Amino acid sequence: MQLVRPALPYLASYTDALERGWSPDNLRPEAARDELERITHDPTRFLAEQLDREAKGPLVTLPDGSTARRLPGYRKWMWDGEFCGVIGLRWQPGTVALPPAVLGRIGFAVVPWKRRKGYATRALALLLPEARQEGLPYVELTTDATNDASQRVIVANGGTLVEHFRKPAVYGGAESLRFRIPLTAGATA
Repeated sequence: MQLVRPALPYLASYTDALERGWSPDNLRPEAARDELERITHDPTRFLAEQLDREAKGPLVTLPDGSTARRLPGYRKWMWDGEFCGVIGLRWQPGTVALPPAVLGRIGFAVVPWKRRKGYATRALALLLPEARQEGLPYVELTTDATNDASQRVIVANGGTLVEHFRKPAVYGGAESLRFRIPLTAGATA
């Protein structure tokens, strides 16, 4: 499995995953429908917006339907000859802080028929050097307290639990965990 930049040669496989009911947003299954509409309307623009270092893309729809300002960032697709999942990195220039609407710097989702193959663990490992290149001293990832699979992925990549918290209501209020992965010498986990 490798990470690829979303591009036309991979789009049909990505679209197939969306049509099969997979969503790139674990908290918003309807995101699949939204992405299919965007692809149908303008596939070239959709692909270009997957790399949005200047945060020029559309507002981000939160799980409760409200919207928030997009942060600079990008998504990569997991690929093993067909689409396997997505992993994304986002940041706020000039600070390690994130706005309240953003729970973590990295998010990932694997299609159900490709799970338990180590793809999320490998994708995160491949993305961490890129996060380091953005100048981040560490990344934080959050997961529901009941999501053992995501916790294993994060811990396998050097993540340390830093906080138990309840997600804001906009995210459904679930009991959650925040992990930190240091990227530079001196960054504390």
